Amino acid sequence: MKLLVKVMLFISVMMSSIYADKPVSVDVNKVKVTQNKSSDIEIITSDNSDGKITPKSIEEAFKKAGFTISANRDMNGPFVKQFKESEFDTYNLFTFYKADMVLKLVKKYPNVGLFAPMSMSIYTKKGEKTISVSSLGVAAMAKIMQTSKDDTTLVALRKLVKETLKKAMPTGIFHTPEYKEQEAKGALVTHFSMEMDKEEWSDELDEFKMGFEGELAPNGFVIAGFNNLGDEFEEAKYEAYDFYEVYSICKLPVIYTIAKTRPEAGAFAPCSLYLSKKKDDTIMEIAFPSVYNWMSAMAIDSKADIKVLEDAQMGMQNILRGLTE
Repeated sequence: MKLLVKVMLFISVMMSSIYADKPVSVDVNKVKVTQNKSSDIEIITSDNSDGKITPKSIEEAFKKAGFTISANRDMNGPFVKQFKESEFDTYNLFTFYKADMVLKLVKKYPNVGLFAPMSMSIYTKKGEKTISVSSLGVAAMAKIMQTSKDDTTLVALRKLVKETLKKAMPTGIFHTPEYKEQEAKGALVTHFSMEMDKEEWSDELDEFKMGFEGELAPNGFVIAGFNNLGDEFEEAKYEAYDFYEVYSICKLPVIYTIAKTRPEAGAFAPCSLYLSKKKDDTIMEIAFPSVYNWMSAMAIDSKADIKVLEDAQMGMQNILRGLTE
């Protein structure tokens, strides 16, 4: 009898194992591919039926959290004015930074100006009763800056951004886009450098900036913001740089075109372009995130969209090449 019980138990265990491993029939057409979805951009979306959440109320939440607001630009008005239509009821480009964390980061990563300020898009599609905000995750910033995504300051900064968004949008839910991220087709950062005179660098900087700003409008670019981080560093008793300045650059046809299908594109726009020179150095460093980040992170494959992005990339490269060579 004991032998019979042991045999029955053995058979029961074996059968359970077999059925546990048995494949389940699944309709593949109903399964969303999420393991390869883009992790570069994160979006928080909230019901806004009462219209109480606005770009201004979001800005106030970030001010209370200690962020410096570089710009909170309504792009929907310019969309309608220039292109006679818009896909949105609200579309704002929001740029901001946390001064104390930027100071910590620049001591380790001289290229922190690529994300100081950071960018977000705040949007409501036409006729909808929700509001969304898109921003870049730690992995995206670390990838572009070529640093560790485990950097404690970067992680803490991202945590504070998300906490602040949650305070601004209490019922909001974070999610990531479902499209599959692509391999980048070019360098993620565009970099130029220019030799400067040890004594005359200040005049050379002014001359460069005058030429740079003069070339923007004829090439369709707009200065969406400007931050003199170098002055802030000096006020904080960090004097490693002669200057560290960041332009926020936007090209309206680019964000208008891409936002039609990728409203979260504002996580990359406007683009931060920084100019910096360390003390006792004669080289001015100039860099900005390339449009290949847009194509890769948002899986952009439309030929028309790619052309708009690459035209902007080439336009900015030509401006900087002409000024530095």
